[in-house]
Amino acid sequence: MNANNDLLRWDERYQRARYNTFDQPRQFLIDHSELLPKAGIALDAAMGLGGNAGYLIDRGLSVIGIDISAVAVKRAKNQFPHIMAVQADLNHFFLPKAYFDVILNFFYLQRDLLSIYPELLRPGGLLLIETMTRDMLDIKPEIDPKFLLAPNELREAFASSMEIITYHEGWTLSRDGHRRAVASMAARLPG
Repeated sequence: MNANNDLLRWDERYQRARYNTFDQPRQFLIDHSELLPKAGIALDAAMGLGGNAGYLIDRGLSVIGIDISAVAVKRAKNQFPHIMAVQADLNHFFLPKAYFDVILNFFYLQRDLLSIYPELLRPGGLLLIETMTRDMLDIKPEIDPKFLLAPNELREAFASSMEIITYHEGWTLSRDGHRRAVASMAARLPG
């Protein structure tokens, strides 16, 4: 699937009323709020409607939110005026090294980003990731497996480069009551 198809698909999705709740922060972020710094620069990769970014802004962080959807970026910027919102394809976007104090990655899997996240963080920087695992195929066989994590893949991707604070794989319920198989991780770059 090319970037233009992704853009159209996500624009259409964010125009539907069902996705209006995506302007709220994820529970995993809220549950780990004590780990957040009081100030600094955060990256919200594939930010959607900006709920996580807004939560970070309210806690004193400056946030760069990136999403491929123009609809999502516009809605996020309207709701959270202080966000530095960027419409871009993360497959073709430069991210500076040792720049971010926090990186959020919720329900987006781009494996080459996983490999560079430690390089993007400043020493002591925090990484919060939650995304779906291959167990989702049990209930949604139509999902392309390339967008799903293998068992322990997330932990193994960061085990040698970061201090893993919290790690969980298993089933959770979304806000709308749907079951999701996810891997969730909070990790800190040493230093």
